[in-house]
Amino acid sequence: MIRVLLVHDACLVRSVLADWLRREPDLGVYDSPWRAAPGRVRSLRPDVCAADLEYTGRYGIPPLNELSGRGGDRPPRLLVLAGADRPGLLRRAAEAGALGYVDKAGPPDRLVHGIRQVAAGERFVDDSLGFGFLKAAQMPLTGRELSVLSLAAQGASIDEIAGSLHLSRGTVRNYLAAITRKTGARNRIDAIRISQGEGWL
Repeated sequence: MIRVLLVHDACLVRSVLADWLRREPDLGVYDSPWRAAPGRVRSLRPDVCAADLEYTGRYGIPPLNELSGRGGDRPPRLLVLAGADRPGLLRRAAEAGALGYVDKAGPPDRLVHGIRQVAAGERFVDDSLGFGFLKAAQMPLTGRELSVLSLAAQGASIDEIAGSLHLSRGTVRNYLAAITRKTGARNRIDAIRISQGEGWL
């Protein structure tokens, strides 16, 4: 039996997906919104975390590293539900060590196939996400810069960004200056606009 924790912030979507997955005789399926997911990982110790990359938390950055099951002897393998139009989220998932990538616009049986493959320790990537990964590889911003810019785009102040990411205020300012330079923007607002237009945020 493959123990699966489905992480999704939309209650209706999560419930329907979980019920659909429970029809598979080899899957033991549990579900959780993002805010409760780290605790559920620790208590359930699933084999696979299948997590939607859209996150409705305070700053919209999915806390993928919190699904690593710290304290357990074997962290769950991570499979993400993603779209090719959000290369920034694909890059974050790759940096968090995701093993599987399922296109949210694809047929639901791809999710089942992806869960089984990831549970076996094998990589799974929907072909339709290839363009998104290509765009992610061409992004000029690092993962840390994306995190800083995502927080800024949600209206966080320099103090709030520093506190959220455990950085000094000066380091946050340096990141914002580098982001503005790398995106060819005139200022922080312009960098946010450019990054959102490219699907990085």
